[in-house]
Amino acid sequence: MDVAQAHPELHKQLSLMQRVHDSILSYEPFVPRPPILDSSLPLPTDAVPDASDDSAHHITGLRPLLETVRRDMDVMKTFLADSGSALLPPLSTNATYLIAVWKEVICASPPIIALGKTFFESNRAQAQNGDANGGAKKGKKRAANQSKPTGVKVDVVADNGGTWIRVNTTKNSRLLSEFREIDSYMTDSSDESDPRMGPSLAQTEFDNSLLRAGRQLLAAARNNPLPGTSIAPTVVFRLTRLDPEPTDQHEHDTRIALTIRMLREMGLIVELGERNDALLDATASAPSPLVDPPLVVRPTTRINLDLSVLIALVSDLTHASLPPTAVAAHARFTPSASYLEWKKSRQRAKIYGDRQQSTGSGSGLDGEDGDTGIEDLGKHSRALAEQLQQEMQKGVLQEMLERISESAGAHADGPVNAEFWTTAEARDRCLRIIAKIGGPHEKQRASALFPLDSTTSLAAREEQYWQDSRYPPRFLPILPIHVFPPEFSSTTSSHATYPLFRSLEQTCLTLLAQETAPHPRALPAELAAAEIQRATVMRANPRLTAHTVQSLLCGAVRGWTTLTANKASVKAVLKEMKGRGLSVDLGKGRTSGEAVDAVIWMVDPRSLAEGMRSDYGA
Repeated sequence: MDVAQAHPELHKQLSLMQRVHDSILSYEPFVPRPPILDSSLPLPTDAVPDASDDSAHHITGLRPLLETVRRDMDVMKTFLADSGSALLPPLSTNATYLIAVWKEVICASPPIIALGKTFFESNRAQAQNGDANGGAKKGKKRAANQSKPTGVKVDVVADNGGTWIRVNTTKNSRLLSEFREIDSYMTDSSDESDPRMGPSLAQTEFDNSLLRAGRQLLAAARNNPLPGTSIAPTVVFRLTRLDPEPTDQHEHDTRIALTIRMLREMGLIVELGERNDALLDATASAPSPLVDPPLVVRPTTRINLDLSVLIALVSDLTHASLPPTAVAAHARFTPSASYLEWKKSRQRAKIYGDRQQSTGSGSGLDGEDGDTGIEDLGKHSRALAEQLQQEMQKGVLQEMLERISESAGAHADGPVNAEFWTTAEARDRCLRIIAKIGGPHEKQRASALFPLDSTTSLAAREEQYWQDSRYPPRFLPILPIHVFPPEFSSTTSSHATYPLFRSLEQTCLTLLAQETAPHPRALPAELAAAEIQRATVMRANPRLTAHTVQSLLCGAVRGWTTLTANKASVKAVLKEMKGRGLSVDLGKGRTSGEAVDAVIWMVDPRSLAEGMRSDYGA
């Protein structure tokens, strides 16, 4: 027999697998677009990825699926290329299953968050803790194997975790074999009358492999509810090759229909049959009709300011006159030779004192640590120059004014004045930082924003804030900045209308309920009083400081936009939300061009810079 004519079914499967392969490569998963307003202007040196992206096009398990498809294709090609394969029985492959899984991916409700993920019917951590009580090493290993929780594979985790899809390619013939085995046990049981025989294997109630798989799926779903709820995911059981009413009477058995009915009575959504092969066309694999429509994202009329923005509001970079060129921007923060020498001697003195305190002896200094401090100073100078160039492209205050003005016109009740709020911790930390390293004008602006004398009039504070600024007085109605009362941060009744506000609130509350930890590079206790101690971080995610999470919570619980210049923290908190399976988009039913409130508004950072200017003190 001609090799090309042998195994026609395998040739067809290989063709379909090639289409699956091409479809996976061209697949563009649905990417929820969170209502985040990004006003930052990244420079080429900016290494921080877009916070709203965060590997948005990555689906856990997609790459392993592609690799499995490629391996099976290679096996099939090798077999069919063998001249002797025409005389061999058909090759057994996973093609039928892989093709069915990919069709489910294409048809599933977005966003899809995982493929081929294993869930557990029981608490894995509890089982692992129990294993630790074993005796010898071999005994522990045996105990671990015995108490290992049952894993249940879910082929497609869709609808942001709300739907589990399990593909099963069992044919009627396979289930009929089970039935024959069950019947044989029942026959043997009826024939056995000797009481000395062991217990019977006959069923006391109807059961089979599909029913057991269904119970395992439901048990795992109940034990893995949607994050923050007690709601179990919906389980879809796709039976691609099971037919309760086959045309071939040799494959007919009433127990097949009974099995399907019992699966549905359990609470499973049972879907029968294979999907159309046309779904595998590359153009059909991109879920374009389900992509979020273009939206107009605007800040709310009340805006929550975090610490990074408070620093930006008083920064010399924000208010000082702008240099004419990029070269002049770098020159502004190029330290003089005398300053470098002073900084180096100060660094050496500090290192010497630290070593004296830690060792009790004056070990020699070769200047290397001092040089490291100067190198860090150079990096800081370059960063300030880059921030200044961003300010030259679009000033932070100018961007805020334009966005707020547009937002005021977009709201249904007409133009309104913006109102700014912040937390007491952000205010206090801002004042401590500025008192330590701020320049005279930066300290002046901070004092205007948060005066020690409560009797100072608003007009006097506004004059003080805008003094020596390149902007005219009251360019932006930033004053007064209101401070949230202490009880505000503990509020848990969200007034927000978008899922992301509620998701952000829930994530912040969860993080704050966990332990905090000192920053990994926190100063020793003996230096903390004299220097600015690094902020406490969340033990669950050291990339997030406690005060940042608190600020985000204060905005989320009221449905107010949080304005931040901390792009890395936004990325980290979005990752926390996604990791908990929480929504990061607006939800369904939005229309193109609809105006929506920004949950987070990101601007470029502006560090305290007055003390680093080359003409400082001149």
